[in-house]
Amino acid sequence: MDKFLQEKAPIFEALKRYKSNRIVRFDVPGHKGGRGNRELTNFLGQDCLTVDVNSMKPLDNLSHPTSVIKEAEKIASEAFGSKNTFFIVNGTTAAVQAMIMSTCKTGDKIIMPRNVHRSAINALIISGAIPVYVNPGVDKKLGISLGMPLSHVKEAILKNKDAKAVLVNNPTYYGICSNLDKIVEMAHENNMLVLVDEAHGTHFYFGDDMPISAMEANADMAAVSMHKTGGSLTQSSFLLCGKNVNSNYVRQIINLTQTTSASYLLLASLDLARKNLSLNGNDIFKRTMDLAQYAREEINNLGGYYAFSKEIIDGDKVFDFDETKLSIHTLDIGLAGIEVYDILRDEYGIQIEFGDIGNILAIISAGDRILEIERLISALSEIKRLYEKDKIGMLESEYIDPEVVLPPQRAFYGSKKPISIDNSLGGISAEFIMAYPPGIPILAPGERITRNVLDYIYYAKEKGSLLTGTQDMKIENIYVLEG
Repeated sequence: MDKFLQEKAPIFEALKRYKSNRIVRFDVPGHKGGRGNRELTNFLGQDCLTVDVNSMKPLDNLSHPTSVIKEAEKIASEAFGSKNTFFIVNGTTAAVQAMIMSTCKTGDKIIMPRNVHRSAINALIISGAIPVYVNPGVDKKLGISLGMPLSHVKEAILKNKDAKAVLVNNPTYYGICSNLDKIVEMAHENNMLVLVDEAHGTHFYFGDDMPISAMEANADMAAVSMHKTGGSLTQSSFLLCGKNVNSNYVRQIINLTQTTSASYLLLASLDLARKNLSLNGNDIFKRTMDLAQYAREEINNLGGYYAFSKEIIDGDKVFDFDETKLSIHTLDIGLAGIEVYDILRDEYGIQIEFGDIGNILAIISAGDRILEIERLISALSEIKRLYEKDKIGMLESEYIDPEVVLPPQRAFYGSKKPISIDNSLGGISAEFIMAYPPGIPILAPGERITRNVLDYIYYAKEKGSLLTGTQDMKIENIYVLEG
């Protein structure tokens, strides 16, 4: 990596030049550098509002970059080892959807794990692509879905030779990685592209002793959520493309849905986050790993909790593990993960990433301090002392094998009617139901509503999970297909 090149931040530098020129503003945004909305300016700061600007020649245009954004894309490509890189300001959702929509058209098959983020299934609804689901492995003790077993991926490829691509999570929300290197090899041997959802894997490109990254594994595209572990502003991401991808076509696909009024705050944050990681990533993620490992050891010493790590690697369903993830199993103290999540926030002022049926996830970064880690450990100890109970009757698994009846697009746009969830058993869903976060659907359009699905929904609601996806905001009714 060229250190001199990585020290540059073209978008950020262009914004500084623009600001110093004291341009008279007769363009949007209408707050005119903050003067038109003083309360907002006082809240976010004058420096922020003065660089919240519109596209113009000196600042380039994200939809068709020819100068500073184009240069920033090239520098990011060198940092990530990709052939081309796109700045995404509609969130990693837009990057995941662009991967699928630039690869698959109506009726094309794509092989993917069922524990994908909602954004991937949304892309199927928009594009009309047909999913070939590979059920992930399941750890019955932890109650979590794992990676895709190689034998299952191979079977799906051989049975669906006409599939256009394989999509892989690298890692899952819990930090679990599939054998990406081998999956890429198998897919390419069968003329399929490999698309990688790396929403939680930014650090794989910059830290030592990390699981393999998508570009290192020679995958074809990767959606990288820089704002999650890379230090950029929320909603900013990169879409990386390898040598087998027509990046000019990918840009056209991105421009179908991405805003034409790109936020320069988001663009500059991506530029500066990439610079910071390129120059300091090893140190940043070593500290992150050390903090996570310390927290794991101390939490496991409390008893009752299980902060899992590389010991769950089995060489297949768990091919590797991201040690920066602080994933903690809670069922053995008689509390669902979402219950621990709520107690931490409401009674201890600690906001973690999410809680599900059996686990919680705390995101650790170099921005954390040991004092805050100690506070989390202390709170978990007290929660165990105050709230521990028998685990009898608790639901233990968060993954349910889906019964897929129709492609998502046909179900979503099909003739449908609302019905009480209580009376929906056996129906074919035309909507999503998911807990957010993590945003992995419990039920997706085109899937049959089974007893296991209903039991999970009732249990999640009882425990306090935030369920989303149906038109009915109370999640009491659901649209099912007629007939």
